[in-house]
Amino acid sequence: MATVKIDKSNFQSDVLGAAEPVVVDFWAEWCGPCKMIAPALDEIAGEMAGKIKIAKINIDENPELAAQYGVRSIPTLMIFKGGEVADMKVGAAPKTALSSWISGAVA
Repeated sequence: MATVKIDKSNFQSDVLGAAEPVVVDFWAEWCGPCKMIAPALDEIAGEMAGKIKIAKINIDENPELAAQYGVRSIPTLMIFKGGEVADMKVGAAPKTALSSWISGAVA
């Protein structure tokens, strides 16, 4: 399963109401580091399908969600469990680091 696109219309149901933990990637089209981690997040989404969901929110299209969660720098990754932010990571990282951070947070 690849990453899913989230916006204000489906954030409540697909992130806050999700049964599994959701990794939300706050990103923008113009963000170089965001583009660097995108393939790694797609791979992790496939490898961990059924355990987690990885969602992407474009902050230019959804500034209210970015503001609501205090996103000041991108990429910002947040792990939501049971509708709450369980963990957060700011900045790009290699796939191995992202994978172990996600695995540790959802364990």
